[in-house]
Amino acid sequence: MNPVPLRNETEPENHRQRCYVCFRPLESCFCHAIPSIANRTHVLILQHVKERFHPFNTARIVKQALQNSTLIVDQTLKLASRELPFHKNTGVLFPGADAKLLSEVQPEDRPEQLVILDGTWHHAKTFMQQIPVLSRLPRYRLDPVEPSNYRIRQEPTETALSTLEATVEALKWLEPETEGFDLLLRAFDTMVDAQVKFPYLVKQQRLRKRAARPPSNIPSAVMDDLPNVVVAYGEADQRADGVRQKDRLPVYWVAERLGTAERFECAIQTDTTLPSDFLVHLELHESDFANAVSADEFRDRWKAFLKPTDTLVVYKESTLRLLHSVGAGHSPALSMKCVNLQNGVRTLDRILERLDLKPEPPLLKGRAGRRLSNAICFAHYLHQLGRSFTSPE
Repeated sequence: MNPVPLRNETEPENHRQRCYVCFRPLESCFCHAIPSIANRTHVLILQHVKERFHPFNTARIVKQALQNSTLIVDQTLKLASRELPFHKNTGVLFPGADAKLLSEVQPEDRPEQLVILDGTWHHAKTFMQQIPVLSRLPRYRLDPVEPSNYRIRQEPTETALSTLEATVEALKWLEPETEGFDLLLRAFDTMVDAQVKFPYLVKQQRLRKRAARPPSNIPSAVMDDLPNVVVAYGEADQRADGVRQKDRLPVYWVAERLGTAERFECAIQTDTTLPSDFLVHLELHESDFANAVSADEFRDRWKAFLKPTDTLVVYKESTLRLLHSVGAGHSPALSMKCVNLQNGVRTLDRILERLDLKPEPPLLKGRAGRRLSNAICFAHYLHQLGRSFTSPE
């Protein structure tokens, strides 16, 4: 994997360029060393929100390497309240008296999905105590024969491993036939060895991290899992007398999955013909609704487009209400309007103008396509802005 240069628009021109993939400075990028591993066991990483800002967090490397993995970042109580994407046969890697040693688990009893808790030891224990569904999962443990090589962070005990090391050792026992785990450890060692040469920079970064914080409320999915973000925008039907804003129905829906550029576009039937002036408002034509589908068919098509690993992202909450009005809601879903960047500016057009951001030309029709392009531009900006606080300069 080749590094992709990235410069934060808020930083001066002489600021060190970063790799868009690992967000390390280009001269210390190690993406070329990270293998792509076709692991069979699905790995679900639950990361404490405070851990995502650590410049040497290894969960990002694991997510980048494992083809069959999901990374979810949130606060403990929010994780406890959401529906986590567990498989039928799921276990959690967490030590304890009732935890089975993975090296002794028979092939027919191995879990199909392994949950990894990423954070400090205190965070991991809090997850287990305050997320009820975790306490009901079978527990598995490791018995490492060598101490961790994670010399740039302090581990709680001599036998404690980093998230990357623990995941690799667990998968080696679960699927010993899978190739690439040793290459992943080698990439990890490369990163550690390079950073050990610059202890002063490590110390300075820790000090800077306390002083510099990103804007509050940047959604964790936008920060850490952009390829699985689906940005959407929907047009509502014309407001009639006596119809409340929240009761309006969608008439045109567009979306794009950022990781693959897959797009969704659908016109939805209404009870009455849309007036010509309303079509002008939507920047659409009557012919655009020639193949409009029923609300039920739209719901089915939309749900078929979305994947279990997707996070639905919109700019305003009202867009999500349109989905719920036809029973097409998706979880997780979030709004970008919560991010504290507006400074009194209410519309996304004005925010992009103030930030001097230039959206790509819309690839889908009408005002919906243009507003979707704006929302995608804003999502990329938040991603870059937030990630600029996760890596040392």
